[in-house]
Amino acid sequence: MSLSMYQASIPAFVQLLQAMSSVLDKAEAYAAQRKIDPAILLGARLFPDMFPLLRQVQIACDFAKGAAARLGGLEVPVYEDTEKTFAELKARIARTIAFVQSVKPAQIDGSENRDVTVKIAGKPVTFKGQPYLVQFALPNFYFHLTAAYAILRHSGVELGKRDYMGQVPGL
Repeated sequence: MSLSMYQASIPAFVQLLQAMSSVLDKAEAYAAQRKIDPAILLGARLFPDMFPLLRQVQIACDFAKGAAARLGGLEVPVYEDTEKTFAELKARIARTIAFVQSVKPAQIDGSENRDVTVKIAGKPVTFKGQPYLVQFALPNFYFHLTAAYAILRHSGVELGKRDYMGQVPGL
C-alpha cells in the first residue's frame, strides 16, 4: 500500500504542532517556577545569527499551513507575526492546527505533480507537489520545530524526545 500525500503531511503537522504546544506549556511553567521573564525564553536563540524561539515556532506554523494550502490548491492563510507571549504563540499553533485539519484528503491526494510555487530568498521557485512536500516543506517544518525544542532544552526546560514527538498513534 502506498503512502498518500495527505497521510505524509497532515497527521505529522498536527501531531508535532500539538506536541510543540505542550512543550510551550512546560516552558511557561519553567519560567514561572524559576521566576524568569517569559520574554527571555521567547527571545532565546541557539546562536546570535539564528532566529529566536518565538520566530522558530511561527515559521514552523507557516510551513504547516503553507504546505497544506498549496498541496490542497487553497489560498495560504496569512498570519501577522505579532505574537509576544506563550499564550499568543499557542493560539497561533491552535489556529494552524485548525486550518491544517480543515484540509481534506481529497484536496491533497493526487497533488504529487501539482505545480507549487514559493518564494525563496525573494525569488519564485516552482516544485512539483511531492518534491515540495518531501524535500522542502517537511524538512523545513521539522528543522524549525527542532530548533525551538533545542532552544528550550538548552535554556534548561526539562524536555525529552517524547515531548518533541507528542502523542504517537499506536504507542
